[in-house]
Amino acid sequence: MGRARRARKIAAKAAYGGGVTAAGAAASAAAAYGILRAEAQIARRVVGTPFDDTPDDSGTYGHGFGDPVHLLVIGDSSARGMGVDTKWQTVGSIVSVAVAALTGRPVQLTNVSVVGAESTDLDGQIDLALEQVPEPDVALIMVGANDITHRLSRSTSVRHLAMAVHRLREVGAEVVVGTCPDLGTVRPLPQPLRAVARRYSRDLAAAQTVAVVEEGGRTVSLGDLIGPDFDERPTVMFSKDQFHPSPAGYARAASALLPSVLDALGHATPDAGHVPDRRRGESVGPVSETAVRAVRDPGSEVSGTDVHGSQVGHRGRWAVLRRRRRQPMPDAGEAQAEQVDEAPSDHEQPGEDSDRSA
Repeated sequence: MGRARRARKIAAKAAYGGGVTAAGAAASAAAAYGILRAEAQIARRVVGTPFDDTPDDSGTYGHGFGDPVHLLVIGDSSARGMGVDTKWQTVGSIVSVAVAALTGRPVQLTNVSVVGAESTDLDGQIDLALEQVPEPDVALIMVGANDITHRLSRSTSVRHLAMAVHRLREVGAEVVVGTCPDLGTVRPLPQPLRAVARRYSRDLAAAQTVAVVEEGGRTVSLGDLIGPDFDERPTVMFSKDQFHPSPAGYARAASALLPSVLDALGHATPDAGHVPDRRRGESVGPVSETAVRAVRDPGSEVSGTDVHGSQVGHRGRWAVLRRRRRQPMPDAGEAQAEQVDEAPSDHEQPGEDSDRSA
């Protein structure tokens, strides 16, 4: 079964809260998780020193005029910034500094993410966030890795993410989701654990994309964004525990997420709104097919679109994939000086690029 079809099935099962799974598929999943359990014991002995704490990056960034941009950060340890040395190195902080610099408005960052969180924890985080910021402008969600390592059902994972996006959209927030990273890039994980983790995380990322776009959000594929650099510079891109990104790794993720956050705020990036360029690998198609392309092309954004005035075709919601140009990050020293408050249409034919690999 191709990844696009699996993504559709996972998202559909999530939408309807269950479904009948074929016996063969269930047996295969059980076997795979058996491997994960056994090999995870080995992985725990290999992965390096854990971290005691994460910095609190909530606060106001920038000196701009006008009302502040209210940015929520929700999710797991990647959203929290586990592995960084200072609050200036988290994804939320980097994005906030950049948005403040590029829009000329201050950014009020509220980070309610929790280390170890799964998608099932998003509802509680949103409760806390909306108590502090009833009408956020944009929410950035990063979640999924713990759903894989904690063996959470993918349909359950996707259902809770979809509900989170729905809640945030109901209060008027734009939503950008950094999809599940490719855990196959974590080198301390032995085979066959690494291969199984890669397949499960990529399948989850594709299904997350389908669900998020159908709820009116947009996704950015994080995938193996820092994988190629890890091969060349492992001590630079990963932190000392060899699992979480280093400050350089988080900066790479932030540079991929920033254009989507800016566009969500109506502050268009240079390539926003252009006709998808096939020469750059951009495309319009059914969201499940577009999601698969995004999984294979880290840094790609997927969002809903219309084709000839219709949002839905015979193979589901139409979506557009864009290959974002990474925005330059403001210098960290300049960012620190800027701190105000340190307190807390043509389209592709459906099925043209279906992924038939594992």
